[in-house]
Amino acid sequence: MLGPACQTPKATVASAANTVVASARPAVPIWQSAEYSLYADSIMQGRYTARALSPTELASNYQSPANAFHSPRITFKFSLNGKDNEMPPGQDNAFLVLPTATGEILETPLIPFGQRYVDPRPTPANTYLAPNTRLKIRLDLRPVLAAFKKDGFYTTFKGEKLYQQDFKHVYVAGDTAPMSWDFDNLVNKPELEMTDADGDGIYEVTLTLNQPASVQTTAQRWEKTVNTADFPQYTSDYPLADALYNLALEEARRAVEPDSTLRTGKEWAGVWTRDVSYSIILAQASLQPKVAMNSLLRKVSLEGRIIQDTGTGGAYPCSTDRIVWATAAWEIYQATGDEAWLRKVYPIIRQSIADDVQNAYDPATGLVRGESSFLDWREQTYPRWMQPADIYQSESLGTNAVHYQGNVVLAYMAAKLGQPNVAARHQRQAEAIKLAINRHLWQEDKGYYGQCLYGRTHLVLSPRAEALGEALCVLFGIAEGERAQQVVSQTPTTPYGISCIYPQIPGIPPYHNDAVWPFVQSFWALAAAKVGNEASLTESIAAIYRPAALFLTNKENFVSSNGDFAGTQINSSNMLWSLSGSLSLVYKALFGMQYHDDRLVFRPFVPQAFAGQRRLSGYRYRRAVLDVEMDGFGNTIQSITLDGQPLPEAAISASLTGRHTIRIVLQNQAPPIQPINRVANSFSPETPTPVYQQGRLHWAPIVGATAYKVLRDGKLISTSTTTEIAAPAAGAVYQVVAVGAGQQESFASEPIFVGTAKRVQLETLAPRAPLAYQGFTGSGFVEISPDRNTQLTIPVTVTEPGLYALDFRYANGNGPINTQNKCAIRTLRRGSELLGTVVLPQRGVGEWSNWGYSNPIMVHLSPGTHSLTLAYEHANQNMNGEVNQAMLDYLRLQRVQ
Repeated sequence: MLGPACQTPKATVASAANTVVASARPAVPIWQSAEYSLYADSIMQGRYTARALSPTELASNYQSPANAFHSPRITFKFSLNGKDNEMPPGQDNAFLVLPTATGEILETPLIPFGQRYVDPRPTPANTYLAPNTRLKIRLDLRPVLAAFKKDGFYTTFKGEKLYQQDFKHVYVAGDTAPMSWDFDNLVNKPELEMTDADGDGIYEVTLTLNQPASVQTTAQRWEKTVNTADFPQYTSDYPLADALYNLALEEARRAVEPDSTLRTGKEWAGVWTRDVSYSIILAQASLQPKVAMNSLLRKVSLEGRIIQDTGTGGAYPCSTDRIVWATAAWEIYQATGDEAWLRKVYPIIRQSIADDVQNAYDPATGLVRGESSFLDWREQTYPRWMQPADIYQSESLGTNAVHYQGNVVLAYMAAKLGQPNVAARHQRQAEAIKLAINRHLWQEDKGYYGQCLYGRTHLVLSPRAEALGEALCVLFGIAEGERAQQVVSQTPTTPYGISCIYPQIPGIPPYHNDAVWPFVQSFWALAAAKVGNEASLTESIAAIYRPAALFLTNKENFVSSNGDFAGTQINSSNMLWSLSGSLSLVYKALFGMQYHDDRLVFRPFVPQAFAGQRRLSGYRYRRAVLDVEMDGFGNTIQSITLDGQPLPEAAISASLTGRHTIRIVLQNQAPPIQPINRVANSFSPETPTPVYQQGRLHWAPIVGATAYKVLRDGKLISTSTTTEIAAPAAGAVYQVVAVGAGQQESFASEPIFVGTAKRVQLETLAPRAPLAYQGFTGSGFVEISPDRNTQLTIPVTVTEPGLYALDFRYANGNGPINTQNKCAIRTLRRGSELLGTVVLPQRGVGEWSNWGYSNPIMVHLSPGTHSLTLAYEHANQNMNGEVNQAMLDYLRLQRVQ
């Protein structure tokens, strides 16, 4: 998704709103922290106040600080073809932007590509970047052009070769708008492209920095203008909560497109698989079931499979969280009881999981491969060295949680449709994933799960917390009993809410990194309610109410460090999953409505801070309409009646019809106190970049690191304060982790294989492609597509027995590294034995001389010759359906054990 990256301060609130906002402060807050306070009718954060003027009107005087105090010292890098390829991480150019006259265009010195420039002038105290400052940035690209002329390619600091025929664009990336550190999306920002007007090798671009006039702001007043009387109506003793509920209802109505599907957000047209699925699970299954059905069906391919949205490396199977669609489909069935819907979605889910089993399930760990669910912006949640093939190889918490639940749902559906064998098989598959999550991702010392397993031939666990995955593990029952309580109590939460990951990654601007997403906070609230953690639930409600009230819309995200909507790389108002999360607080947390296939059960939880009376009227459940009244606080029901009669087990039968009144009285008893792990928002050390030379591994010191862990084959072998170590083991893989003062760890460095590799040149086994690409080895390369070389027989001979890593050197110029849907997929077999899926992600638009490696497949080989087959099979269809193409150079074999 692409959108505006930065916001500026807005005008002051209209005088009438100011009068209301400035009215007397209530005596006692419902909840408060050092950062903000929540009252029954308002939010106060420093000098900003948002207040409910009525159930259908809100006012706010919030102003984003994003542009008010921007340092005049800007940092930036140059980029060839939209890649981060000028200098290593942490080595940025820096220039002090201090205009001397209004309207004067400043200029940087002429900076040679790859040679760091740091302005020696000190930054004056209390001086900020002036609005509308114009700056010409000048780049000397002649060293790169000279390398093209001499060698035909330029070698980047990473050792990668950029061939002249693949050279297309030069950009500037940086920390000050309109610049961005989002290298992958520079191609979508033509204003950041540098040009050589006279062909002398000097590239320039003139930018206007700190443009308040061009930045979108939020409203200062919201007044309901859309009819939502057909939706469930909510009233309580808390005016702010009532107004925010009505704001969410109005935005839910605005989210419906003319074709009766759900729009993702104000800035994002169309249906996105994961966005709409999480929104349906949170609220839209009950609120707008027909529109929810239409939306899910929009995300089904012609072949009857769930569509994985465009994304990293060309989408599926680098990303595999499309299966959350299944849980959303089941939620709709439970809300409506529509048997025709059940029969329609069942084969779609069954076939999609069957493909995933072949393409993404890892028999070695029992986990599922693919990018973290919704965290689909590579360096925002992964180390910079990870390519899309590495992301496919990773096994992430949230994605595994939704695959577990997808199998549970399929088992439920199969049982209802009279297929007990299918039900049993997928229940076993679900239990296997659950066991693997608890075996491989649980961190006993921390009390919560790790982010993912990652690496290449030897996977290691990232100890970062991943908020959505932690919440889903609790809600889906992957974490049970005391472990579930531990997850909610021990997972770190930052002052403005639970950040997507923790700790944050240094040098990466806020979006998934260093950000809170309200829909994730909503799932966290539901997890807190499930385990009875009153403090966590109360804080989560406050963390959802604060941004919606101050910004007067349901934004997609905000910065962890200051709670502001304008500091993240991309944002939108009227976000479907954010507004759905707000509604879920009423439906699923406070009233505790839980769907089952044959009943609706009430498990309410009202924190004592929100004690009082509340009413939800016109709530539709299948063929019944429910008016629910509730009084008190706590999570224990003292009495519950249906039309004046006791309601056994607090459960509404699925066969109920007509309109009915439910009255719930809570016991006014808080559950036992459970803790919260409140932490300051902090960052891990930067990831080391070790180099192997003459039997030793050495690396540059990392700022803030107090020690370094050295891993061999994924296992810790040394902890030291030095920056080098002997690495004599042949056939071993080494990595380094930096450890900070608070014992927070960096990502593990890119794996370094110490040993020799064997190659099988594929052009000796199949016709050479008649294409003028460069950078290959041997005498040529082979093209594979749905109608070219659909099956390659590859003889492999080894003299030593052992475990070998097999991967392919390939090129795929069918799309950018971060989006579209043309990831090439093939299956590797030894006879009929499935060895694994070979994933060949996109590497750059038209960059057919940009060669990299596929994911490694681990195979035990005995001495002798083995006949392997690389084939295009039915399960290998990608999300494009037509273009499934790559160039293959050679098969590489590395003996790793």
